[in-house]
Amino acid sequence: MPLADTAESWLAAHYDDLVAWRRHIHRHPELGRQEFATTQFVADRLVEAGLNPKALPGGTGLICDFGPAHAPRIALRADMDALPMAERTGAQYASTVPGVAHACGHDAHTAMLLGAATALAGAPELPLGVRLIFQPAEELMPGGALDAIAAGALVGVSRIFALHCDPRLAVGRVAITAGPITSAADSLEITLHSPGGHTSRPHLTSDLVYGMGTVITGLPGVLSRRIDPRHATVMVWGAANAGVAANAIPQIGTLAGTVRTASRETWLEMEALVRQTVSGLLAPLEIEHSLQYRRGVPPVVNEERSTQIMTHAIEAVGPDVLADTHQSGGGEDFSWYLEDVPGAMARLGVWSGAGPQLDLHQPTFDLDERALAVGVRVLVNIIEQSAEFE
Repeated sequence: MPLADTAESWLAAHYDDLVAWRRHIHRHPELGRQEFATTQFVADRLVEAGLNPKALPGGTGLICDFGPAHAPRIALRADMDALPMAERTGAQYASTVPGVAHACGHDAHTAMLLGAATALAGAPELPLGVRLIFQPAEELMPGGALDAIAAGALVGVSRIFALHCDPRLAVGRVAITAGPITSAADSLEITLHSPGGHTSRPHLTSDLVYGMGTVITGLPGVLSRRIDPRHATVMVWGAANAGVAANAIPQIGTLAGTVRTASRETWLEMEALVRQTVSGLLAPLEIEHSLQYRRGVPPVVNEERSTQIMTHAIEAVGPDVLADTHQSGGGEDFSWYLEDVPGAMARLGVWSGAGPQLDLHQPTFDLDERALAVGVRVLVNIIEQSAEFE
């Protein structure tokens, strides 16, 4: 029986289970590296399917191998963590954990991989080995993918694949492109120091708030002139704090923001350029500062042959499923896997087609659960299509 038929048979019998799994995980979200209950829930379902999952060393996340031991092994990855934000969907399955919500679709990623795993486990014979990677802490930069890799998640793996929810794409569509599909994402925090003083005599001290304004406007401006505009680099501030009195120059202030770029080469050079620029902007004002630069993730760069495999897996779902997409400014730690082995990530449409297209990381984000079955079909098809390329 073709694996596509295996997926259809499994969905016909277990679609309600698939939805229930997603809703259970959605109701009980856990933050990065705290996904103990989610890990146990997934492990229990895999054991029920006759599989033998192994928890990662930190106790959150797991790996599970099955299929022929001496054939090439294909990895399928899902992330499990939630975001530190309150949910405002009003759904009957809304988060029961105050201040924590699955607003990025990781509950769906986990449920779909769990569905694909149990469907594949019921197949009489697999053409390739399969490795399931249920990964913790995708939202914690530089990402739980590094934890999984350090634990051996890629040992013996020839290719790796993943799906990510896309609320800008209608349910029933899946989009992919070769080459970069996400961007590199770093964060920085700058602390500025001044002796402080009276606002009537800024020349006798270091005007800290003016210096903050200089950095706020100057750093993005300089980066836009020093970096090739075709690399789609953007620097945006998210927080600025200083002072409490209108007539007093404060002694300390902080700025925090993110730097994103579509170019891996630019990403490697970014920290040095940011440090040089901030120092140059503040030097004439005699303002001291410290800069904490947190390296995030490189871009997800879909390898060409892996993209072909995933394209065929999507097309096998139906004639109108495959869609085009472009590189986004978001970051995804799936990129770390692709530093070591070839692979690809596709975008799964989760918009119902009615009402607003809510964005990821919004407290009102939810998805059309019909997308879960589409995701299971694609993941199962990847194994069959991979066999033709190996």
